[in-house]
Amino acid sequence: MNKYFVAIACIFLLMFSSQNIIAQTVTKYKDEVGTLDGIMKAYYDVVTVKKGEKVSYERDSLLHLADARVGWNRQDKDGKPHLTMVSLKEYHKMSDEYLEKNGFDEKEISRKVEKFGSVYHVWSTYETRNTPEGAIIGRGINSIELFFDGTRFWIITWVFDDERNDNPIPSEYLTK
Repeated sequence: MNKYFVAIACIFLLMFSSQNIIAQTVTKYKDEVGTLDGIMKAYYDVVTVKKGEKVSYERDSLLHLADARVGWNRQDKDGKPHLTMVSLKEYHKMSDEYLEKNGFDEKEISRKVEKFGSVYHVWSTYETRNTPEGAIIGRGINSIELFFDGTRFWIITWVFDDERNDNPIPSEYLTK
């Protein structure tokens, strides 16, 4: 009886341990954040919204460190670049109205990864549409910094710049 009890206890322990590991790499929205491919898929999935909807800030925040920053470049009328940096929450507030009114679909078309230790830098080339089957309305590159804590990836920050006539995407950022 004692051996039977120990065997059952070991089975339950193994089942609990494996569920605990899975729970640490999959968010409550089923985003796989234990792999670079998984977090990048989630990164793009979360910003893709149908017209009339909003991005889930809660889902997006589960991909980012608590104090993550978002930035983008805009050119002034003289062509001088200006970088704007905001919190993830501020970015959502600023973009919700546009996304809800127009819909938004952003897909990764190329990726270049650099890594040192637990820090990853991803150059992620994208194209955007208002709907998945709609015309391309823009392209650009996301510069994404991530941290791998040994179990899962966290987005630290991301900054993007759009492709323009004076800022074409270099060919090395258009290959898989």
